[in-house]
Parts: sequence; C-alpha cells; structure tokens
Amino acid sequence: MNIALLGFGVVGGGVYELCRKRTDLSLRRVLVRSDKPEIASIATRSFDDILSDPSIDTVVEVMGGIHPAKEYVCAALNAGKHVVTANKALIAACYDELIALARKNGVALRCTAAVGGGIPWLINLERVKRLDSLSQVGGIMNGTTNFIMDAMHAAPVSFADILKKAQELGYAEADPSADIDGDDIRRKLAISANIAFDTALSETEIPTFGIRTVTDGDIASFQRRGFVCKLIATALRCEDGVCAFVEPTLVSRQEPEAAVPANYNLITYTADAIGRQSFFGQGAGRFPTAANVVQDCLDVLGGKTAFYSVPSAAAKLCADAVAHPYYVRTAVMDPWLTSITADHWEGGVITSAVPVGQMLRWAKERLAADPTCFIAGIR
Repeated sequence: MNIALLGFGVVGGGVYELCRKRTDLSLRRVLVRSDKPEIASIATRSFDDILSDPSIDTVVEVMGGIHPAKEYVCAALNAGKHVVTANKALIAACYDELIALARKNGVALRCTAAVGGGIPWLINLERVKRLDSLSQVGGIMNGTTNFIMDAMHAAPVSFADILKKAQELGYAEADPSADIDGDDIRRKLAISANIAFDTALSETEIPTFGIRTVTDGDIASFQRRGFVCKLIATALRCEDGVCAFVEPTLVSRQEPEAAVPANYNLITYTADAIGRQSFFGQGAGRFPTAANVVQDCLDVLGGKTAFYSVPSAAAKLCADAVAHPYYVRTAVMDPWLTSITADHWEGGVITSAVPVGQMLRWAKERLAADPTCFIAGIR
C-alpha cells in the first residue's frame, strides 16, 4: 500500500513511526504546513502533488477540523483513492456525504480512530452487528473531561484549577470548549449511533450539557450519597427512532464507569443476544490513536472496503423517550423546577423523573439566565 499522509502533528507523527517499521505500508508523501527536516524527501505543501500521483492508493487524513480536510478527502475519494481518517468532526458533520462518495467510487472510507482513539470500538460495533441487534451504545468517550472529573473526586479542587492542570499536561486544548461543553463526545456519539443503528442522526441535534459549571461543592454532595459524576453519552433504540443525549450523570460507586481513571474511556454497547460489553482504554494519544489508523490501513490492504454500516435510513431523534431524576443547582428556582422538585440536597434539588429532552432544553435556556447552573442525570 502506498500512502499519502495529510498532517504531521501528534497523530501523524505516530502514523509515520508505525509505518516506517513495515514493508507492506509505504509512506510516499506527507502534506505539511511548515518545513519538517526529518521527512524532507517526502514532504509537500501541495495537495495536488498527492492527488496527481497515480502510485498513491490511500490517503490518511489526520489534520483535524472540517476545512480543508473535507475538500482533500472528497478529492481523494473522487480520484479513486482509499481514505483512512481519525477526524471525528469531519465524519460527524459529513457522514452521509462521505459514505456515499466512497461507495460511488468503489473505494474504502475507514475511521476507527475517530471514536475512542486507540480503542477498537467501531470495528467491534461492525462485528457484533453481523449476528446480533444493538439496543444501546455510549459511555465515557472523552478523556479530557474524565481526567477533570476523576481529579475532582480524588481531592477537593476547583474546576478552574484542574482544567488548568489538564491544559498543562496536554490533555486539554488552550480553548477547551469542545471537550468541557460536550461537543467532542456528542460527535463521537453521533458516529457510534449511526453505525450501531444504521441511521443518519445529525450530531448538532443531539441535546447536550457539559461539565463547565460543575463545582467541588457539587462533587462533595454526590460523594456523600455514594455517587460519582461522569460525562456520559447515551444512544438507544426507541419505538419512534433513536434516543440520544450527552449529560453529566451520577452513577453508583459500584458501576464500572465510576472506576474509570484519569484520561481513560469506557465505551459500551448492549446487544439482544450477548448483552453488555465494554471497551476500556486510551481515548486519545499519539500511538494509541495512530495504531488504529494503521490498523485501518491494514484492513483496507487486506481487501476491506465496505463502511461499518449499511446505507443509512432516516431516523427520528426522540430524546424525550427516556426519563429519570436529576440533580439541579441554580441560583433561583422557577415555577417549573419547583413543580418537579422531589428532594433537596446541599446546594441543589432532586427532581422527579423528567424526560431527558425536556430537562436539557430547560437547562440550555436556564444557562442564559444563570450561567452557573449545573444539572446531572441520576441513573
């Protein structure tokens, strides 16, 4: 296999190191933005050098973002080149379009590293579907937020202080919004649900509440009652379509999610015949992510060109299909919240069972009036 690599950052460098040790994967070109002396002989700043080279059969995209990654990936597919990508933002935003383009041109589109980093999650979704029917997917799918929540449970520390430490360690970006506001995990959930249920959910329509407003006081209150708070993504089949949402969630100390440490992920599916199976590991990182990218290349080299799921069908997003109690902390109670309050904890209230979509819509509006508001589902 002759590969062109788009991007030479953390993951791209890992792909380069893994490929150079093999004789069946040849890196012919690397698209870069600045001079890289260590790869000067194969580096280029022009994508046309890659597109016009008939010897290159596979393009590996690890640039991130939607533009210009989308333009490059579409051009590669139209040129009859296989594409392997780790770009969750691109796959989530252009899911149907890219799959259709790959099928039209008879080439592979693989993106195992886009969800779970080094965890072989998507390929196992694909595998279990051959014999079983999936009913639910989700879990802890973002290492940055898990690192923050794990640290806040281990010792009293403010959210701002632990976020700063996460940035110093390289777990969080200078602008951490995509992680702490739940955008990253929402994209991963959309891809996972679409593959699991053969649907085409729009990731921007999945209701989401992040961890930006959690406090050490909230965490202490949860711990006194035997709970651990994690940012958890959930998608499940329901009668009218797919119920999908992302929210801070209180789980019992005995649950597997409660024990997930540092920047690790725990992603789970439930299937009709085999029940629940979970995948634990590094959700990001240079070599864990690069390893899944290279594994995809080896699958394509072995003749695997189909996507992980069959052509998608329209599905209704029905977040109100699931209801459970919530912990809610807000500066001022409003009539609706008062009407559903079932108990009081330090600093917050516990509601009766509320449809998830309804609560997340309320919370989104509430943040405009009270930027310190925090909610967490209780399961």
